[in-house]
Amino acid sequence: MPTTSTAPWLDEDEMRLWRAWLRVQTELPAAMGRALHEDSDLSLQDFETLVRLSESGEGRLRVSALADEMHWERSRLSHHLRRMGARGLVEKVECPEDGRGSFVVLTPAGREALEGAAPDHVRTVRQVFLDGMSAQEREALLRVLTRVLDRVGPA
Repeated sequence: MPTTSTAPWLDEDEMRLWRAWLRVQTELPAAMGRALHEDSDLSLQDFETLVRLSESGEGRLRVSALADEMHWERSRLSHHLRRMGARGLVEKVECPEDGRGSFVVLTPAGREALEGAAPDHVRTVRQVFLDGMSAQEREALLRVLTRVLDRVGPA
């Protein structure tokens, strides 16, 4: 780390924290994705899509609303939905109210896949992420992450 520069370098503690965060955001999703795929043949992105649809109440969302919830570009989501549709997990249906948009609908096969994957996924979340923290540490981490997300703003 150059000491003659006027750049605002991170100190040792800040650098360790930042690098740990970068590693977590790479390795945690990779580990979760591997475990999910081994247990269910779903990707982490498949699982998130199915969860969002299942939580919508009607088992369907407009494509644009799903993209917003997942913080994905619509084109990325469309490609992903096409692959999920080919596997029978979701289907796209036209919106009868306005004819412009379409809905993504959770199929019975998609619901079955989600329900089959959820117990192992929850177990993995606990083992990999939650079990190493006390309730107070989880609350503190949630407060910190919420503040960071507030500063980042909407995606």
